[in-house]
Amino acid sequence: MMKSLFRLLAVTKKEIRQLRRDRLTFGMIVGIPVLQMLLFGFAINTDVRNLSTAISNEANTHLSRQFVAELRETQVVNIVGAVNTPEELEELLRRGEISIGVVIPADFDRRVLDATRPAIHLLVDGSDPTISSVANQLRSMPIHFDSGIASSQPVQNIEVRSYYNPERRTPVNVIPGLMGIILTLTMMLFTAVAIVRERERGNLELLINTPVTSAELMIGKVLPYIAIGMIQLALILAVGDLLFQVPMRGSVIDLYLASAVFIAANLALGLFISTAAKTQFQAMQVTFFILMPSILLSGFVFPFDGMPTFARYLGEILPTTHYIRLTRGIMLREASLNEMLPELLALGVFAIVALIAASVRFTKRLD
Repeated sequence: MMKSLFRLLAVTKKEIRQLRRDRLTFGMIVGIPVLQMLLFGFAINTDVRNLSTAISNEANTHLSRQFVAELRETQVVNIVGAVNTPEELEELLRRGEISIGVVIPADFDRRVLDATRPAIHLLVDGSDPTISSVANQLRSMPIHFDSGIASSQPVQNIEVRSYYNPERRTPVNVIPGLMGIILTLTMMLFTAVAIVRERERGNLELLINTPVTSAELMIGKVLPYIAIGMIQLALILAVGDLLFQVPMRGSVIDLYLASAVFIAANLALGLFISTAAKTQFQAMQVTFFILMPSILLSGFVFPFDGMPTFARYLGEILPTTHYIRLTRGIMLREASLNEMLPELLALGVFAIVALIAASVRFTKRLD
């Protein structure tokens, strides 16, 4: 029994030494629980606050301005601007610049006293179901005034207009965002193991001895998977249309152009991961480590505006965040690619930086 215990102890020591030398796995041991605690403790916030909101105050009376002040104090909305007409609010919603538009009619003071007519109109971006739920909470929230016209009068006749998904069908909200999650997982995973697989099979030494440069190798690895990503996109769109009747209100060409840049960004990130990992298992570990923030911090599950500031900064770094904005904008809000050019440029910059970083790191590994 003592010999058996000695052998068991020897194997345990060997495994501990191996883990200590494997910096990436050791980092994952510490990083995964810390990341989960941060994400679930801070970033995941079902009590949504600070939704981007614009106001169209056609009444511009003391009572209407008091309503705007009361609305701001709820902290549910973050009033980022004011416009003159409801049509301008609709345009801001379509471009994705606001989540809620508040229309205060010219005869607001009279409507407050008339329970048969809505005193306030809330225009809501229905492409995110959580925002619609928050707007419904605002509708049932009495807001009181201290005014000679209506002393402590609660405004309860607030009308909510849900744009882009008035039926509130869940697939319409989920599938445009799910496209980004699926492509992130598959594209990043495919290329994350690319260089590692070449090394494990002994092909990397052969590539080193060829005239192929690091940049050419990186780009050559990416190109075939872009075609695969386009095929996956076509399958997702076909299933979404045939089984779930998800609309395509914008340009299909714009969607494919945005998807091509997004796929390239994820493939470049996967190549960078493959230059850091020593085994395919490590590459898959890092892939899933990045996938979790891509799901939780991209606006796929929770409204982006309702997250804490540091979580929003981190989410802006992720390609999935910008792609989900593009897919929801093009598919549901009929926005053009020109109107959402900042999101496309963010994806393009990420793809270029990640590809350069992968090429540079690969060159250093050759040295």
